[in-house]
Amino acid sequence: MNYKLLGRILGKIMILESVLMLAPLAVSIIYNEGTRNILAFVIPVCALAILGIMAQIPKPTRKALYQKEGFALTAMVWIVMTLFGAIPFVVNGDIPNYIDACFEIMSGFTTTGASIIPDISVISHSSLFWRSFSHWIGGMGILVFVLIFIPESNDGSSMHLLRAESPGPQVGKIASKMKVTARILYLIYLCLTALEVVILLCGPLINHGALVADGYASYEGNKFFHALLTAFGSAGTGGFGFIPNSLEYFTPFAQYVVAIFLLIFGCNFALYYLILLGKVKDVFKSEEFKTYFITVVCAVSLVFISLITKLSTVGYSLEEAFRHSLFQVSSIITTTGYTTANFDIWPEIAKAVLVILMFTGAMAGSTAGGIKMSRVVIAVKGTYVNVRKLINPRYVSKTKFEGKSLDEKTKNDVFAFITLYVFIILTVVLLLSFDPSNHDAEHGFFSNFSASLACISNIGPGFEAVGPYSSFACYNGFSKIVLTFTMLLGRLEILPVFILFTPRSWKKA
Repeated sequence: MNYKLLGRILGKIMILESVLMLAPLAVSIIYNEGTRNILAFVIPVCALAILGIMAQIPKPTRKALYQKEGFALTAMVWIVMTLFGAIPFVVNGDIPNYIDACFEIMSGFTTTGASIIPDISVISHSSLFWRSFSHWIGGMGILVFVLIFIPESNDGSSMHLLRAESPGPQVGKIASKMKVTARILYLIYLCLTALEVVILLCGPLINHGALVADGYASYEGNKFFHALLTAFGSAGTGGFGFIPNSLEYFTPFAQYVVAIFLLIFGCNFALYYLILLGKVKDVFKSEEFKTYFITVVCAVSLVFISLITKLSTVGYSLEEAFRHSLFQVSSIITTTGYTTANFDIWPEIAKAVLVILMFTGAMAGSTAGGIKMSRVVIAVKGTYVNVRKLINPRYVSKTKFEGKSLDEKTKNDVFAFITLYVFIILTVVLLLSFDPSNHDAEHGFFSNFSASLACISNIGPGFEAVGPYSSFACYNGFSKIVLTFTMLLGRLEILPVFILFTPRSWKKA
């Protein structure tokens, strides 16, 4: 391991996090939240800056990163960001327990949106901002952002970092240089985020009358602040709520806008680059994009049909049934976790569709979690080819994806990833079953299963005890630590975390 180089890059990340924390610090000052809230961010900002500068002192003899070092570094970065990012919640008292605070901020950085906060109305503006801002930071990737500034090497080090942090079975450049690729990705990301904020500000955002009628305080006067937090959660496909019941009290206009932007952020960002180049036809030739679009249409149709057959039970009008169907399918398939309704009481068909979408996720190269549509397509095609070969040994066919033949390694990697994904879910379910709080009728196997799936797919809410109107506060400290690492495994797609904690990775060759 190139310890000095790892330390220097990790130090740069710490300096970056200290700079990013200046944003919630400014929010705390603007809202006049008092000395304690200001110190909650000043303390970690100073600590991160000092440690980051000290890490720049040792000079590495080798400036290249091997693949295992890139993967291990990626996992280290996310863990360090979480350990320091949790400090403000503890200092200002919004989340006094450090394990809970680590769970919350890991959920933010990994764009999961699972929360341990039972009453969001008592949280300070600066903490609300930091939670949602962490979605935006983690959505495109921390190291992708750093690649914009660090010198690009000729040894493939940048590609190792990008491959370790970017979702999907295949990662490549969209420009000749990795630094240019990172800049293009972040420029698209920033512009889409800003566009959503502008559109949300063009219409009514929150139904304040409904909030007050249900016994909650009105949030009038914070429209820009709430539009910004909504866009952070949409762009990073994270989904932290900042008013009671997630986005239930948002107006229909705002819910439709968010639903559309969730689907936009669930697309591969390389497709937007093709649009900028004027190659719009190539976008619609994308096999993964067509699968993604068809899946959304079919899922919305199935959920909508199941809801209109139970209108008297769920209490929706036809328009509300369609809006909630569109929104929840968009939110779940992009692994965002925003909710406009309690889908835990929906018909079994609707819930079954949502569970399936929790597995699939959106497109590779997006900010979404899950297995990814590309892997699903490759797995289905690979299985079909294998079955045909069993029926007819002389059958010769190659598995193609996006017009290209896939080699055996890529197919095997996809099958191995899916197998490992399911194995981790089952292992986490087993570990959660030891939690004493899980032994009642409302908090049993399905709660633990949906919690495990929601965390590894970076979705947020699950069903029953961890449903859309509940939180993960019901779990004990051990279970929260397990779920915290599960979120990290899902966001980094397993291998970087495994490599970091494999002793062999740290031995000299």
